[in-house]
Amino acid sequence: MVKEGLNYLVTRTTQELVKIVSEDNNITVEEAMDIVYNSKTFELLCDLETHLYYESPAYVYEILKEELEKNK
Repeated sequence: MVKEGLNYLVTRTTQELVKIVSEDNNITVEEAMDIVYNSKTFELLCDLETHLYYESPAYVYEILKEELEKNK
């Protein structure tokens, strides 16, 4: 039961993150999904030990933006 709840939080945050990335960068949802799902930030979000899933999608997006800036 607890793991299902945590998976829900990860899924919900990921959905919102994809939406934010798409809107903020004026790209398609598919392009945003590619960015999100292939990021280290997404790996951290899925790692239940980091507790990143408790943070808001906006906060996670800030982490993703920093990651993307470093990788330019």
